Amino acid sequence: MLRAEGLTAIRGERLVFQDVSFTLPPGGGLILSGRNGAGKSTLLRLLAGLVPPDAGRLLWDGVDALADRTEHGARVALLGHQDALKPGLTAAENLSFAARLSGRPVRAALAGPDLEELPDLPARMLSAGQKRRLALARVSLSAAVLWLLDEPTLGLDDPAVECLGRLLAQHRDAGGMVVAATHVSLPLPGAETLRLGLDVLARKREFTTEDTENARSMHGGPSD
Repeated sequence: MLRAEGLTAIRGERLVFQDVSFTLPPGGGLILSGRNGAGKSTLLRLLAGLVPPDAGRLLWDGVDALADRTEHGARVALLGHQDALKPGLTAAENLSFAARLSGRPVRAALAGPDLEELPDLPARMLSAGQKRRLALARVSLSAAVLWLLDEPTLGLDDPAVECLGRLLAQHRDAGGMVVAATHVSLPLPGAETLRLGLDVLARKREFTTEDTENARSMHGGPSD
């Protein structure tokens, strides 16, 4: 189980979000919504262990999830805005490293997002939607329990979104967890929604430099 307690993120002197809390059980889904700049991508990076919170705690089964970043990293598969594909490699070759780590077959991963007919095509020749589907196939190859997806439907047409829905359902049925940031509807039935930025503007008016220093000192982070 993943549990966030009072997570706060500060960038420079800017309060991105404050006091974010939620619980995500095995098989659970959480949709992050909010305007541009509300902190959706920042929260995903924090949940992945790439950046520390300025206040609050992230717990995995009741234990500090970020105490061992290597161990936490093995739990997480992160899909960012960029597809992070190597253009000179074929579709299958782009998945080969993830396949070796997980012991899962590349062909099956390509079939999930309907790419089974393109294993030998260089990634540079794929359309934007096909590249996104290939990036999602790489996530599906991972043995990670927690999928963190930033705008996963970017560039996808309706049939591809349906394929995404099947991948998400299979992962959750196996006890996996999904946290996805999006501006559009996602095929994630039963997921909770966490809307960021609802009261951040009001908090920003009251959030001073002294507050920034206090939050960071409480978490043990740098103050400059």
